[in-house]
Formats: sequence, structure tokens, C-alpha cells
Amino acid sequence: MSLTEIMSAAGLTLYPIVALVLFLFAFAIVLARVLNKRDANALEQHAHIPLEDDTLTKQNGGAP
Repeated sequence: MSLTEIMSAAGLTLYPIVALVLFLFAFAIVLARVLNKRDANALEQHAHIPLEDDTLTKQNGGAP
């Protein structure tokens, strides 16, 4: 008995299709959010987070 026969007998043909649809849905959401012009300022701020100095969080009482 080959692996192809085992997989076809298990009835798992729907799962790859569902996974593909979910991935495409998530990709479309991420793409729409990135291309949205209204959120350009927020994306610009988020892009600079790794470059910011953490002195602001220390001054505000945040954890280091």
C-alpha cells in the first residue's frame, strides 16, 4: 500500500483547499492594510520602533 493510497483513503482532500483559502484571506488583509494610505503615518512610526531609544519608556516608568 503506497502513501498516495493511504492519503486518498483518509479523506483529507478538503484540508489543503481550506488552508489555501485561509492563507489567501490573511494575505489579502495584510496587503490591504499595508497599501492603505490612511495608515501611512502609523506604519512610518512602527517602522522606526527598532531605531528608537528606550529612554522614553524609562522616563514614563516602563520596564527597561
